[in-house]
Amino acid sequence: MPVRQTVFPPEQSSSTHFLTRDGWILFGTRIVRLFAYGFLSVILALHLAAVGLNDTQIGLLLTLTLIGDAGISLLMTRVADRLGRRRMLIISAGLMAFAGGVFALTNDPLLLTFAACIGTLSPTGSEVGAFLAIEQAALAHLTPSQQRTQIFAWYTLVGSLATALGALSGGTLATILQQHEGLPSQSYHPLFMGYAALGIVLGLLFAALSAKVEVVRATENPIRSFWGLHKSGAVVRTLSLLFMLDAFASGLVVQSLLAYWLHMRFGTEPAALGYLFFGSNLVAGFSALIAARLAARFGLVNTMVFTHIPANVLLIAFPLMPTFTLAATALVLRFCVAQMDVPARQSYLMAVVAADERSAAAGITSFARTAATALAPMITGVLFGASLLSLPFFLAGAMKIVYDLALYGSFRGLTPPEEKEEG
Repeated sequence: MPVRQTVFPPEQSSSTHFLTRDGWILFGTRIVRLFAYGFLSVILALHLAAVGLNDTQIGLLLTLTLIGDAGISLLMTRVADRLGRRRMLIISAGLMAFAGGVFALTNDPLLLTFAACIGTLSPTGSEVGAFLAIEQAALAHLTPSQQRTQIFAWYTLVGSLATALGALSGGTLATILQQHEGLPSQSYHPLFMGYAALGIVLGLLFAALSAKVEVVRATENPIRSFWGLHKSGAVVRTLSLLFMLDAFASGLVVQSLLAYWLHMRFGTEPAALGYLFFGSNLVAGFSALIAARLAARFGLVNTMVFTHIPANVLLIAFPLMPTFTLAATALVLRFCVAQMDVPARQSYLMAVVAADERSAAAGITSFARTAATALAPMITGVLFGASLLSLPFFLAGAMKIVYDLALYGSFRGLTPPEEKEEG
């Protein structure tokens, strides 16, 4: 028997005003979390360098961080629809607070590595852990299908704005604290304490969610695989493999390493990096709204592919820029189109799987993306250490173009239900 869906009156389908109380809370948790991630991404690699880690060790620790996040996320999302979405989200918030607290209290590399693997940290400035998968499933459950892409676009926008503000705040505060604290490693500790506090705030917000975010299932439970799926295995498997290729490429140039590269190449200070990533994430967020309009007209798959390819050409061009101004311009231009595929990708996945598989499907694809991303920073660290500063960008851009073409070839014939209805 199918999962029971929430029914929305027609007049509520024109804008975000049809969001329920739970929907607004989920938008709030997205803002708090992405602010914290942006806050951290600008200074994470700089902090690790300040406590004595070399380039290869920084890359390895970031890799281990993402591997730990991916493993814990998979365990939580495969059972979230059955054991409770709110419960898994609160636990995830606790892990975020734990990681921030350890980084605030010690510079010991072993303890930092342990906390990074068990807790929730974002070297990329974007989503890690179980949060995104479970929130996507809950939002899709609360939203009519015709409005799903638009809601995910706004969800992406508020996240990008929060990341931008976080990056600006983190870079600015780090510079101010360094002027007063003396040692860079000491100046970063208050920032990690702030990250831990935001994890606590996040847990309180998740506790305020109602039971409406949970799956209402029939008494007859289908036979599920280990991954929590019962009918969408083939689709999720193919998407996961493709997403892994894209994510591995992204992992070569995560935001923490972008900031570190600009610092090494041009001597850019944390405050300037904060301003740059503030502007970049700002334009990326607003581009999501354009993506929703494109998806409504041209389809989700076309939007994912044909907005992504220009971004990857700009990624290849980025390290060829001879000055910071030109490099920053290329980066901002890339961000104008690089995130347009995000709301389309999220909406597409929710559309082509069963409602009671959404957390599991999002969790599996998120795990695939995070695991692939996790392997990459270590490689970039080795390449940076060998003075091959441009190679990670060339590799990332080329692999992403291959991903775009493969995605189009594999899924242009699998149309979401709402596009069939419109057709």
